[in-house]
Amino acid sequence: MHLSTIIKSSVFALLGALSLGACSQRGASDVSDADRLHDTLRVVTLYGPTSYFIYRDEAMGYDYTLVDSFAVQNNLVLDLKVAHTLSEAVEMLDSGKVDLIAYDVPITQHYKQYVLPCGPENYTTQVLVQPKVQGRPAIDDVTELVGKDVYVERDSKYLRRLENLNDEVGGGINIHEVDADSLITEDLIQMVSDGKIPLTVVDSDIARLNRTYYPDLDIDLEVSFPQRASWAVAPDKEWLADMVNAWFAEKEPQEINDDLLKRYFEQTKYSPRFKFDFSKGYISQYDHLFKKYAPNIGWDWRLLAAQAFQESKFKANARSWVGARGLMQIMPKTARGYKTSVSKLNNPEVSVQVATKLITDLDRYLKKYVPNDKERLKFVIAAYNVGIAHVYDAIALAEKYGLNPQVWDDNVSKAILMKMNPKYYNDPVVRFGYCRGTETVEYVKNITDFYEQARREIHA
Repeated sequence: MHLSTIIKSSVFALLGALSLGACSQRGASDVSDADRLHDTLRVVTLYGPTSYFIYRDEAMGYDYTLVDSFAVQNNLVLDLKVAHTLSEAVEMLDSGKVDLIAYDVPITQHYKQYVLPCGPENYTTQVLVQPKVQGRPAIDDVTELVGKDVYVERDSKYLRRLENLNDEVGGGINIHEVDADSLITEDLIQMVSDGKIPLTVVDSDIARLNRTYYPDLDIDLEVSFPQRASWAVAPDKEWLADMVNAWFAEKEPQEINDDLLKRYFEQTKYSPRFKFDFSKGYISQYDHLFKKYAPNIGWDWRLLAAQAFQESKFKANARSWVGARGLMQIMPKTARGYKTSVSKLNNPEVSVQVATKLITDLDRYLKKYVPNDKERLKFVIAAYNVGIAHVYDAIALAEKYGLNPQVWDDNVSKAILMKMNPKYYNDPVVRFGYCRGTETVEYVKNITDFYEQARREIHA
């Protein structure tokens, strides 16, 4: 089996001292463990596209969701902290500030001095990211990289591996170093998909996640040995490692893990672009709903229709990989906040009604930051897509780095792209960490472009 096919695949095995019988019996030892934690599990993780992030003002991420489930099922309150670097997380564990690192800690001799691995054991390799040619990779052996141009971040592990690989094949790989301040791994992956650069090298878990956005890419060629990693506790807390491992060996956590692996690393997030046909004289079968509710928010109904098209392509029963539902892709938590049953979100009118309530609130929250009504529209649309927390962060970054915090295009839109880069999402003015800014910038542009065409083609 290709190692890349088992990335993030968990090894649910107990430590030697445990038996399956002990796993299935929650006895006095579990009570003792909970008591030792004082009913609170102090966890540290790192922001990132797979580990932990905020989306539409809800906490998400592979590691976050797993550790939250662990806490809930063990009747523990989750006290989550975020470190800027893995070294900082290890220091927090060593100083007793946290009980558990819920993030991939490499299982190496270096880290074994400081931590005790536990939980799911994950494997990653570095892989070549290349476009498919007629559905197949053009390069299927590392020796074929000779004479090829490969772009990687400067001062990165990818550069070091590529330099070593170049020595191993006798030289000839054209290695291009990219400034990580301006372009990061995810940017390079997108540039391969767009045909702007031919090749890059990234970790296989990052590659798998991004392939769900760019299905035209091949990521199967491994260029390094596998790296094992897992969660970790302090070396003197073997009892907590046992507790984590015992939980992971059970059926329900395995099912949660399998679902998360599919959601983050397999389920497509790609939305194909196609030209919308305005010649029929109307936009959708739901135009009457957009006309009914758009006046409540002071919008042209065609703008609301443009947003619905971007959200669901006018599919009333649509459901996204993060759980958003219906015509306007309302998150369940948002629906409950507006006293709306989640079961009703597939009703088109309910969906539009909740969406306009949300838009009203987003506009009100943003008014003091962007007083110009026309300009604020793009900020509201962006906040609808990714959550207002990230828009607040982008405004703060724009102000700090000399951009206009009251203008979206080429200003705050640039700042929200910066929130994909650790240098900026760990900046002191940023409160809500990583977000996939490319998605939000494209979302705003697609809606405004659709709306401008609808204004020309469809009568109000």
